[in-house]
Amino acid sequence: MTKSLSIAVIDYEGGNLASAARAAARAAELSGIPAHVTITNRPDAVRAADRIILPGQGAFADCARGLSATPGLKDALLDATRAGTPFLGICVGMQLMAERGLEHGTTEGLGWISGEIAPMEAPGLRMPQMGWNELNFTRPHPLTEGLGTAPHGYFVHSYALRNTRPETLLATTDYGGPVPAMVCNGNVAGTQFHVEKSQTVGLRILANFLAWTPETPCHVHA
Repeated sequence: MTKSLSIAVIDYEGGNLASAARAAARAAELSGIPAHVTITNRPDAVRAADRIILPGQGAFADCARGLSATPGLKDALLDATRAGTPFLGICVGMQLMAERGLEHGTTEGLGWISGEIAPMEAPGLRMPQMGWNELNFTRPHPLTEGLGTAPHGYFVHSYALRNTRPETLLATTDYGGPVPAMVCNGNVAGTQFHVEKSQTVGLRILANFLAWTPETPCHVHA
């Protein structure tokens, strides 16, 4: 019997938990991967998970505080990713992967991706960026396989990653200039767009994530 994949959606009061969990379960179903999805803030469950998903919406500082508010939760996340567990951050969950956030002061991030989260600069365009936008892939990666030509993701944000290393980028989008849309460092990856709201494209990325076997662990930039 094939072992069921344990997927932990981290509950840190960061929003979009239920929709992210439903999308992960649907992606597993469509791809024929036996999986059990749990929304949890239990450190032991995070450490034991086969895949970890960190959704997020709102302000970087609030989400960072939420992640640290449950005793042992952040340490469990760090322990699991150091041990090689594949991780996917969504929207602010991706932003928390950076070295720091500059929203409402300077807040330390997880340090998995170089750079900081800063206000977007898109003169003449409305903020926040809200709606569908095309993904422009920068290099091949298992997470972006099978997405076809000109795939689109659903974005809602007014802060974005800047000053990151080119090798961490998997995709950008254009909103007054290139904006990081997907990043990866070893076994940790993130999407600025909401995969759980991105229909077929989002489900394919989640299915790729569930099947992903990273070759190397992440290294910390901070």
